[in-house]
Amino acid sequence: MTEEKKGIIDTIIDRVGVTEAPLFKTPDYMYNISYWLGAMVAAAFIYTVITGLFLLMYYQPAYAYQSTETIISSVPYGPVLLFSHLYGAYIMIILAYIHMFRNFYKGAYKKPRELQWITGVILLLLTLGASFFGYSLVSDVLGVNAIDIGSELLVGTGIPGATAVVGWLFGPGGSAALSSNPLVRSELFDRLLGWHILLVFLLGVLFLFHFMLAERYGMTPSVKDKPKVPAYYTKEEQQRFNEWWPRNFVYMLSIVLLTWGIILFVPNLLANINGLPIVIDPHPAPEAGSPQATSVEPYPPWFFLFLYKLVDFLLPNGTPITPILILALLIIGLLILMFLPFLDPSDSLYITRRKFWTWIVTTLAIYLVELSIWGYLQPGVPEPFTQQVEYLGPPLIIVGIIVYLWKPKEQNTSITKAETKVIKMNITPMEILLASVASLSLAGTLVNFLEFPTIVNGIVLIPFAIFAIYMLRRVAVYVIGRKPIAAVGSNVGYSWKKRAAFYGIIIIFIVSLFLLGLMWTLPSIGPASTYAGMDLGVILILWGIAVQLYHYEVYVKE
Repeated sequence: MTEEKKGIIDTIIDRVGVTEAPLFKTPDYMYNISYWLGAMVAAAFIYTVITGLFLLMYYQPAYAYQSTETIISSVPYGPVLLFSHLYGAYIMIILAYIHMFRNFYKGAYKKPRELQWITGVILLLLTLGASFFGYSLVSDVLGVNAIDIGSELLVGTGIPGATAVVGWLFGPGGSAALSSNPLVRSELFDRLLGWHILLVFLLGVLFLFHFMLAERYGMTPSVKDKPKVPAYYTKEEQQRFNEWWPRNFVYMLSIVLLTWGIILFVPNLLANINGLPIVIDPHPAPEAGSPQATSVEPYPPWFFLFLYKLVDFLLPNGTPITPILILALLIIGLLILMFLPFLDPSDSLYITRRKFWTWIVTTLAIYLVELSIWGYLQPGVPEPFTQQVEYLGPPLIIVGIIVYLWKPKEQNTSITKAETKVIKMNITPMEILLASVASLSLAGTLVNFLEFPTIVNGIVLIPFAIFAIYMLRRVAVYVIGRKPIAAVGSNVGYSWKKRAAFYGIIIIFIVSLFLLGLMWTLPSIGPASTYAGMDLGVILILWGIAVQLYHYEVYVKE
């Protein structure tokens, strides 16, 4: 019997052994972006590493600010690389937080994923650390202030050897950025660059280990399918699921394209909007030591604003909180978060059966947002204990009451294995992220139109308005009406949807060709090249949607 003739692509895949790779299989209902947040974090990480390597070719530590300005003004597509590298890290941090909290609510920290949760928390800390050192490499006033704030906090703890640690981390300190001697400046920024690269390397190594643990037990099953620990599908159960090649690969490709598209589009759009808050503006702040820098508030990176506000707190007796107490609170909080799998004795994945920790972690999430906004609006303002209680007390009480009154959900034993494949997801984190991006984009284009009411700006405003209205409507329908929104991958659908998906792919292909042609007509040098970055971001988002439509048309059963 002759062997079936294979095409070139199939032959290459067969030789490489892609189909035999020991990657976990996936049931139909998991083809929803909320199950693939880790892949989105990985996509953002890979993007920042790639763009970081390109930026490294042009970065000169002895002339940190000048080389950054050169990248923006003289390097082809330099602003696109720089701004998207910055926002790639920002989006990675946001997605990592969403991923962590989502895994808590889904019970994905419990047996047998304890070590996976611990490495995930460490990965978040490494991400924050790498972002901090990268943030300071520009030598603008915000980056240098971040170094000074970090140094003061560490030295202020009074721990023996704290000064040595500061020298180990920051070399000659933030004051070196103001030196006229390039060797002194280089000593500081060489140190920062070294730490940045080292932490990124550790991120990559630990991520591979984290990925290996994820492959060991697969994604956390639906609570309707596996309501108690240990929650994972056995090898026998996985035999009826979808192979990772090609379906998982196709779905992951769509996620990577969407993530990269957002990373490209958002910062390049923001770069063309005037009056942005300085902590989210992709452009560098004024150079440290320049006359313009004197009017800039000493903000830390936005992802450390919550810590910056904690330092402003006063104790009940009116004395300022000490850095050593802040450090102790952080260490205790991190240890509790890291070892949460061993502190939570419940064997149920339902959050209503994990009330205490649901209360604590939900309040923590609210505090992160609240303290960050508070730190931005009132930086460096001492806050008396009564003010702290007024701002932080209500979330603690309200969340506690809601969780306490939330009746535990009983397991529905009538649901069969086959029925769990037909699951309607509610609003997903990706839809919330897209709604936020759409709102921010609409606000920026609207402000730009009001300031410069031209026909071109009016035309540009229309698609942003339509997209924002559509995404906000989806979120509002769920929040107000609690109506389930069907997810890609469910068995809900009709043949006309597949026809629409087919024609949608064709339309996206035609629009992409037009946008690709347009990109080559846009400037490639200087700040104006950000328009090309926006164009490329839209193209990648469209391609991501096209791959999603292809996945729906080819793999989803009706």
